[in-house]
Amino acid sequence: MKSNINEEVGFNIRRIREERDLSQEELATLAELHRAYVGQIERGEKNIGLKNLEKIAKALNVSIKVLLDISVIDK
Repeated sequence: MKSNINEEVGFNIRRIREERDLSQEELATLAELHRAYVGQIERGEKNIGLKNLEKIAKALNVSIKVLLDISVIDK
């Protein structure tokens, strides 16, 4: 089965956001991004750029490495 990095990174963002009890809108505000864009990233529909990945990582108070770690996802 082919891996989709956009979906996996999106899954990590959603998982961490939910662990922190944040809504998509709250995360978007903290990261200075549009709420719809955050939703598209979480669903793997958008190819996120590094600057926006950094904004989300800072908003979630994690390193970019944590967001890119696909080893925590059950396959």
